[in-house]
Amino acid sequence: MPRWLSITGETLNDSLESDFRGQCSSIHEFERLNQLGEGSERFTQNPRELNSTDAFTAYGVVFRAQERSSSKVVALKQVRMSPEERQNGVPVTALREISILRYLRHQNIVNVHDVAVADKVMDEVYMVMEYCEQDLANLLDELQVKFSLSQVKCLFRQLLEGLEYLHKSDIIHRDVKMQNILLTAKGVLKLADFGMARAYSPRPLTPGVVTIWYRSPELLLGTRYYTPSVDLWSAGLVLAELLFSAPCLTGETAIEQLALIVKLLGSPTSDDLAALSVMGCPDLVKWRREGLAIGRVDNLERRFLDATSPETVSMLKGLLKWDPHARLTAAEALGKGRSKYASIAEKWWKESPRAVEKEMLPTFPEVRNGGSSSNLQNRSRAPNAADGGARERPGDYVFDFDDGSTSRRAVKRPRAR
Repeated sequence: MPRWLSITGETLNDSLESDFRGQCSSIHEFERLNQLGEGSERFTQNPRELNSTDAFTAYGVVFRAQERSSSKVVALKQVRMSPEERQNGVPVTALREISILRYLRHQNIVNVHDVAVADKVMDEVYMVMEYCEQDLANLLDELQVKFSLSQVKCLFRQLLEGLEYLHKSDIIHRDVKMQNILLTAKGVLKLADFGMARAYSPRPLTPGVVTIWYRSPELLLGTRYYTPSVDLWSAGLVLAELLFSAPCLTGETAIEQLALIVKLLGSPTSDDLAALSVMGCPDLVKWRREGLAIGRVDNLERRFLDATSPETVSMLKGLLKWDPHARLTAAEALGKGRSKYASIAEKWWKESPRAVEKEMLPTFPEVRNGGSSSNLQNRSRAPNAADGGARERPGDYVFDFDDGSTSRRAVKRPRAR
């Protein structure tokens, strides 16, 4: 591993910056073709900025580009730096993402090929990544694609395989959502955008992560002691969205999101509440006193069973658990192992229709590459993980809790913290 990949906890002094630059390509070796979207936002490391409007600074835009020497098409993800960071060198948060992605190697994780920098000053840093033609949000929102169950299984199996590898490597993604799931023209799914990813440890972690629609109950309640199971909750909502071509839980605040979870899954049991209490959720007491609806029944089966199979409902139930320790792991969701949870998932994979091979997935027009202002404008309104607010995005499908249907309406897509 290159030396600079081991310095993610240090400030880049002159010698380290020179070492970093010496192992990077020049940005002039690439020709930008068009803008694809925006990366995730990252939390500033400067405590003096915590109460300012700049407390969350965005990763820059993502470009489709071509390497001049080989004509190879790549994606360039810019690391946007504040003026202070331009003075002090590459942010530790950016180095962390680069180091994680350079360390990971799996067919369902997007690969970073290189890092490109400006020639003279370290004020422009780009990750050179493999190019993927689609993201799942784009397919649902722009092309209004409806996947068959066999296609959903193919996509979801690849997502779980990526998460299984990630979690075995002790990495939590912390922003699994449709925009961060890419698809190549050959049907290979790639989990992308590791701006929120962290190595898992028992030490306290930042609670305000994961885009709010995909955020697990323990994160909504503010715990700093969470596990890779937060990614499996998000994966469960991705599965529901693939099945119904509609976001499932579309709250704009933590309290609203929790209310929607209660409406879908029913009120947490006393055991669920005890498990959340043990995790040190600081907002749990207030929520139980002021916001928790008592006695609500589980509606997941009633809402979804008419549109899918009992095995599919069981898979969703295994992933969408109030108690993080009761959720399926990625391996169990793939049907691996001998636990009762793995056997539940195994039935889903074996029932008809089975997953198609990835080579049999349909191909789609690359609307992101059309260069139209309307497409770029729509993509800029997509949710991102670093912002508690929301922006209107007309035309998204949302799930209607009242009649179990999907409809196209204006919704506000949140930006994760």
